[in-house]
Amino acid sequence: MASPVVMVHGAFCGGWAFDAFRRPFEALGHEVLALDLPGHGATPDRGLLSRASMSDYASAVVKACAQFDEAPILIGHSLGGLVTQIAATRMRPKAVVLLAPSAPWGIQGSSLEEGASAVGLYGLGAFWCMAVDPDYGLAARYSLDRFSSAERRALYARMSPESGRALWETLNWWMDPFMTTAVAAHRMSAPVLAVAGGRDLIHPPATVRQTAARLDGEILVFDEMSHWLIGEPGWEGVASAVLDWLARR
Repeated sequence: MASPVVMVHGAFCGGWAFDAFRRPFEALGHEVLALDLPGHGATPDRGLLSRASMSDYASAVVKACAQFDEAPILIGHSLGGLVTQIAATRMRPKAVVLLAPSAPWGIQGSSLEEGASAVGLYGLGAFWCMAVDPDYGLAARYSLDRFSSAERRALYARMSPESGRALWETLNWWMDPFMTTAVAAHRMSAPVLAVAGGRDLIHPPATVRQTAARLDGEILVFDEMSHWLIGEPGWEGVASAVLDWLARR
């Protein structure tokens, strides 16, 4: 019987982000749970999002996985990829797949865009105490850049606020005295696959390679793809490659 799969969405999203990506897994008999992280979903909780931590997100993933009778496969995208890494050190998943993942504590970004994102939110003030709203210009340029204008607008319309604290812990990890996003590779027993898009400006291949190396994992790079590996043109090839990798585990 195919193992259950838990999919963890990125910033400003919800489980809906995997609406397309989950289908090939379900077609092969996997039970797929694309959960909404705390505060996300159809009715975002801005109060909760003003204080939710990456640790809180990871705890929610661990709790969701506990409902299954066997170890699930964890698949995380973007910020959800880092949530997945943290969660995987608190449980024993069958395998871990990181799609364009945010890097764990201690890994320096490899591009100017990554550096800019680490300081850009300070224009909002004390954003780490806020629920931060998505920005269409940023989403269109960095996340949804390979979609048509109409598709970008439709996806953006589904986006919701994100925890400023979680963003701060991820983007400004060197300022976090609690090292919230630290991931100890020796505590992760499952095999790891990291996937990068060659045109991704948010988490470019050079950064994803560092994450894979930190976790003793493997890496695949899809040169023609950008950040939204779970739904942009070519996502079927990503899903197929992930399924092929899982079949060999």
